[in-house]
Amino acid sequence: MKNDLIINAIKVKTEKYQKVFSVSDNSELGEFALANGLQVNDAYTAARDAYKIWSEVSTYEKTELIKRVAEELILRKEEIAKLLSHEVGKPYASALDEVVRSAEFIYTSCEIAKSMEGRVLDSGMMRGYKHSQKVSIVTKVPIGVVLCISPFNYPINLSVSKIVPALLAGNTVVFKPATQGSLVAYILAEIFSKNLPTGSLNFITGKGAEIGDLLVQNENVDMVNFTGSTEVGKHIYSVLAESSQRKVGFKTPLMELGGKDVAIVTKKADVQKSVQQIVKGAFSYSGQRCTAVKKVLIQGDIFDVFLSLLQIEMNKLKVGSPLDTNVVITPLISTSAANYAEELFHDAVSKGMNFINPFKRDKNLIYPNILFSSATFDEKKIKEIRIFDEEQFAPILPVFQVETIDQAIKLANLSEYGLQSDVFTQDINEAFYIANQLESSTIQINAKSDRGPDNFPFAGTKNSGIGVQGMKDAIESMSIDKQIVVNF
Repeated sequence: MKNDLIINAIKVKTEKYQKVFSVSDNSELGEFALANGLQVNDAYTAARDAYKIWSEVSTYEKTELIKRVAEELILRKEEIAKLLSHEVGKPYASALDEVVRSAEFIYTSCEIAKSMEGRVLDSGMMRGYKHSQKVSIVTKVPIGVVLCISPFNYPINLSVSKIVPALLAGNTVVFKPATQGSLVAYILAEIFSKNLPTGSLNFITGKGAEIGDLLVQNENVDMVNFTGSTEVGKHIYSVLAESSQRKVGFKTPLMELGGKDVAIVTKKADVQKSVQQIVKGAFSYSGQRCTAVKKVLIQGDIFDVFLSLLQIEMNKLKVGSPLDTNVVITPLISTSAANYAEELFHDAVSKGMNFINPFKRDKNLIYPNILFSSATFDEKKIKEIRIFDEEQFAPILPVFQVETIDQAIKLANLSEYGLQSDVFTQDINEAFYIANQLESSTIQINAKSDRGPDNFPFAGTKNSGIGVQGMKDAIESMSIDKQIVVNF
């Protein structure tokens, strides 16, 4: 399986390719193309030329074309899910669900796009103006060419959730997936390309270190929609700011970045249900999700019993190959990811945290574990424990004891991230008291943090993102309000 670039609906070969190996068994899966600067520019030129045509296509016609992509995803779901499992190590059942969910995202987004309307405003409500002296007609128009950069952990869903709203808004797309996930992303790009007007979607692969800045700096890019680490997101933001100075108009960022989602468990929580949600939230897909539960703050009255039940539930998790049935813990995406997880574990132990099980690793497979401390840390000391605020992306869950709800809120807000938080309590007043003070974009009550349902808005505060995604929200984020004022 040797995948090329797709530019102007033509498969383009490159001088260099990179081999891809299975996370599951290290077998060779195929190769993806390493694009050069000239090919990056060709992709943008194709997208800019296609924009003149695609932006004029009616919303109805757009949806009819895009829905064909969903139809093919469903027809090929087993094939795509199997490759997805091998390439990024996601359990097969979850991979299959991702493909189906992505098709559902397309169908629902198409219906939402058809229901979106402009608005008309009248001047009569404002002082100094008469009724209908001025009438504003506001419509949504596309931004232009959108660069969509997707991460390794959801190579179909998080690609679709960028590409489809961009296209429905009338934009054209240059699509760059993560290197891990490029093979399965190629199938997706192929399906889009053959169902859309030539050049509406162009597919570029390569190493971010080599072509990342070229993609972001190109004079034809109008928006960058990126999901990935906060570190890379900050770099993209700085490059956009620089390139905007050399071009008329600002280039818009829409970013979904890192998270350190905290779960606060009060003494009024349903302990058993809270444990089940937290284990599922922390350990599914080995914790390799921005919305995974990444630390837990437990009120002292229930700490011991909660930790005991947490251990029992964690030890039930099946560890193995992503192609095994009912497996939850699979190898991490890379050796560097596994090394980083091991560093964080040993750092925490060296700074006074205890562990449920001795650290166990088999190549890139990290066995699930819980770090815990019943000690009361002051702010300075707890910040010195790296896993308290560094995003682990691994099946290692740090658990801390707190005495009061206010202490839990204070510790939760120490984070540089603000993606999601979870509050577990059966007292609705307590739930809203905590939620209203947490510095997160989304707070889940009595459930694990979660990116879905896909029609809900998804955003991050602090270092967790810029802008709002979702379905309707993403279409609006990738559009501009255009106003025509009629003066009577």
